[in-house]
Amino acid sequence: MANEKGVRGSVLFAGYRSLGLYSNHVPHVVRYHKKHKEFYLVTAVGKSFLTYNVNKLGQVAVSNALPEEITCLAADRMLVFASYGNLLKAFARNKEIIHTYKGHESDIHLVLPFGDHVISVDTNNTVIVWDILSAEEYLQLNFDKGNFDISAVMHPSTYINKILLGSQQGSLQLWNIKSNKLLFSFPGWQAGVTVLQQAPAVDVVAIGLANGKIVVHNIKFDETLMTFQQDWGPITAISFRTDGHPIMAAGSPIGHIGLWDLEEKKLMSQMREAHSTAIAGLTFVHGEPLLITNAADNAIRVWIFDGPGGQGRLLRFRLGHSAPPTFVRYHGQDGKHILSAGQDGAIHSFSTIHDRYSKSLGHGSINKAKAKKVGLRCTYLRLPPVVCFASETARQNDWDGIIACHQRKSYCTTWNFVRSTMGAHKLKPPNLKTKGTYATAVDITSCGNFVVIGLSAGNVDVYNIQSGIHRGSYGEDTAHDGPIRGVAVDGLNQMTVTAGDDKLIKFWKFKSKQLMHTVDIEVTPTCILLCRESGMLSVALEDFSIKVLDIETYKLVRRFPGHNGKINDMTYSPDGRWLLTASMDCTVKVWDFPSGCLIDCFLLDTPVVSLTMSPTGDYLATAHVDDLSLYLWSNKSLFSMVSLRPLPSNYEPVVVMLPGAAEEEEEEIVEVEEVSEDMMEYESPEQLGERLVTLSLLPESRWKNLLNLDVIKRRNKPKEPPKLPKSAPFFIPTLPGLVPRFVTEVEDESTQSKVVNLGVLERKSVFCVQLEESLKHENCKRSRLFCLDSV
Repeated sequence: MANEKGVRGSVLFAGYRSLGLYSNHVPHVVRYHKKHKEFYLVTAVGKSFLTYNVNKLGQVAVSNALPEEITCLAADRMLVFASYGNLLKAFARNKEIIHTYKGHESDIHLVLPFGDHVISVDTNNTVIVWDILSAEEYLQLNFDKGNFDISAVMHPSTYINKILLGSQQGSLQLWNIKSNKLLFSFPGWQAGVTVLQQAPAVDVVAIGLANGKIVVHNIKFDETLMTFQQDWGPITAISFRTDGHPIMAAGSPIGHIGLWDLEEKKLMSQMREAHSTAIAGLTFVHGEPLLITNAADNAIRVWIFDGPGGQGRLLRFRLGHSAPPTFVRYHGQDGKHILSAGQDGAIHSFSTIHDRYSKSLGHGSINKAKAKKVGLRCTYLRLPPVVCFASETARQNDWDGIIACHQRKSYCTTWNFVRSTMGAHKLKPPNLKTKGTYATAVDITSCGNFVVIGLSAGNVDVYNIQSGIHRGSYGEDTAHDGPIRGVAVDGLNQMTVTAGDDKLIKFWKFKSKQLMHTVDIEVTPTCILLCRESGMLSVALEDFSIKVLDIETYKLVRRFPGHNGKINDMTYSPDGRWLLTASMDCTVKVWDFPSGCLIDCFLLDTPVVSLTMSPTGDYLATAHVDDLSLYLWSNKSLFSMVSLRPLPSNYEPVVVMLPGAAEEEEEEIVEVEEVSEDMMEYESPEQLGERLVTLSLLPESRWKNLLNLDVIKRRNKPKEPPKLPKSAPFFIPTLPGLVPRFVTEVEDESTQSKVVNLGVLERKSVFCVQLEESLKHENCKRSRLFCLDSV
């Protein structure tokens, strides 16, 4: 039974999509669609690639996933080419794989579309030219890695059937792939070639070297036109403006971009800290003053050059976590925004509706004003990563609505969601005696006015988030004899619940700070979670089990066996019926409160470090170990019938693929079959028992009026018996004549005159009316008397 259900996967959740992943170290590709007359941007994200329109930077397509990470991207006017391992795939419509090119014995690291062919280069220095449509090998070239280790490939404009190869030794070779001949060799500039880029001028190529030098060379006459030097390390990307300005942009490994004036042969300006990591891709949009950049910091930026001095300004961007997220929570009751805190120290808001509504709240800083002056790379002023946070939307338009707890910091920071920035207050407990004390747990009240902070020394303090003023502490000296594992406040600000390392759960009055009750749970808790609607307090313990307490009666109401590893996070369904838990054993389990049973469990490749359920119940969001993305899982119970049966104790789940990952077709077929077997329809008999009342299945509108049936019958009773219609003749009589005419037509013409009686429109006097009446009734005496009286 366990194996059958294990093949089924998750009963309640199905993978939907990923959030917050935009770019990696693979250079992007810019395409132009002639039919749409629009530029599109293609970026690799792990095993798939994303397609954006450049105008709005909106995501328009997600490709099918490959079995491994994408190592190289390229595109022509029709297809997108992506390589992984020693295979090259061709995608149509930005999604479907239509061609596979097999033949390399090592990993592919360079790809170049070349008319009806595509060129791929592997790490063994093998160059293969493929026919795109037939996917057959057209030509293969092998080079000695010791003499010519290929590091760059390019097709010079107007050079038919020719490609230019650059090597790590610094030399260049020009080949004719049709005749398979080496046309010319360039000795190089005593440094390895990293980038080859065609200039707007014919025969001119820009060559980026590993020593930071950029050489603009004429390959027709083998003449160097100009040379530039960047002191930021090897050149990672080069692009030229094509809108009439002789500007060349060059990327660097530290995130800076240099803008060079080709007419005056000098550095025009610098774009420092364009990215926090090496510039992976850099492309000027053809005929427009737009520069697109991407890097391994999970960011895409579009810069526009419309101001004086040639300095670019940021126009549009898509930005995610540069380090894996560790804590996620839905913000607000509409289920449209997910707040996420990562190891990079930043807090982001991701929209489940559209990427344009996503935003970054920035990094926490020790000195906000000074950090703003120093710039992006002031790492010594940054606060450590956020461990946990709590948010509330009640008063977010008036003051800060987010409280964040930083790693091993004694104070907590406030954040403003509306202004997308860190707040003005750093909430630190007054008269802190113990050194090395740091905040461990936070919570914010439902009214958005107060925050509760638990410390590693056992203190629990209350602050006003608007003013940052300390409003009291729980307990005489400390609330617990050990670090605080969790704090929670009920929905009416009547009770505060604290859990400590001393294996105690304490219930306090929120305003008076008096201790109301203490519960000994016998095992050290790791975290707590309160459902404010139902008053159920879930406590995750160090023995990997879960206990549920009722905060009204202080009694244990449920005990769940839990997991086989540390429980990382918990969340409730919107109705408070389900408890979802995630553990280091890579499983996510769903517990049903009314039945006290496990109703769903699925296994993942990597452990879930944090999860949160949408307030509307449509999605489950998860964050995973060493993964930059957030994953959304759709709730299948909202759009289909789901049979929730208690799972056995020996249930063994199978691995469920993350949204966007590649799945085998066989697994999909098995999953559909098992779900259909599990969903058996129950047919109810017409009468359950002789002494039982059987209710109708008809809607309320069909049976609600039965009580008033007599009134309805009296109201609808006919007043007179029905009359038979006059029988019409079978043949309609006609009149004699050349043109056949029916008798009814003649009668209609006689009754209806075509002469308009204008007298009807005239206003009649009283005397005229009397005369007409006397004529109708033949009573002239009355008219005569009336005439005499009038005289």
